[in-house]
Formats: sequence, structure tokens, C-alpha cells
Amino acid sequence: MRKMTDAELKDFLTVSARTGKLATVREDGRPHVVPVWYNLDGEDIVFSTWHTTVKAANMRRDPRVCLCVDEETPPYSFVMIEGTAALDGDLGQLRYWATRIAGRYMGAELADAYGERNSVEGELLVRVTPTRIIAQKGIAD
Repeated sequence: MRKMTDAELKDFLTVSARTGKLATVREDGRPHVVPVWYNLDGEDIVFSTWHTTVKAANMRRDPRVCLCVDEETPPYSFVMIEGTAALDGDLGQLRYWATRIAGRYMGAELADAYGERNSVEGELLVRVTPTRIIAQKGIAD
């Protein structure tokens, strides 16, 4: 197992459309983990969520989150990002990022349709600013 370089970290998070697993903290302290589609904006992780989801409620109350992205085939690699989440209802920014994220996961031909669907009143843009990153590659080597 080896630590990823900064370039390897960025490639790992952007080249393939891996799903992130987002962990938030419930009011009673229990963890809550859900898959998210995401994209990068510089070092920030960006995704969207509906305002009434458990993860949205958790992030409003406690903005500390952890996102894990992993490679599920040998030699296995992962990135774990701890950070602070900020929620934003700006529909212009939401549309921009929802379209970019959709293009990444669904392809360019469906990006606009998904971007429109995921940028309505009630949907929130979430921006995670990293506070700690662990990035390991070649776990099975």
C-alpha cells in the first residue's frame, strides 16, 4: 500500500465515475452513509441533495462529513475525505453543477435533462471543503 500523489488523487477522483459514500452524523450520534454522485471544484467536493433527506438534515445540524471513494478491483485503492459541508439553494449554481455531475455519470447526451431535473426549488447544492484527506493505492500489492 502506498500513498497517492496529488496528481494521482485528482485522477482517482475524476477520471472514472465512481460513486462516493457520504457519511454524516445523525442527531443521536449514529452514522448515516449513502452513495452520492459528485464532482470536484478545485479541492472541494460538490454534489446535490433534496432538502428533506436525512443527509441534508444531518449536515444542517452538524456540517462534519466524510466521503469515501474506492476502487473495487485489484489492486484496490481508496480516498477518504473528511471535511465541512455547506448547503446552498442558489438555483443557478445548482443547475451548473447538477448538469456537470450528470454528464459525468450519465453521459453528455443526458446531462442537460438530469441537470434540469436536479436543479429545482428544494434541491440543495452541497460543497464539502476538505480538512483531512487519506489517499492510498495498491492495497493488495
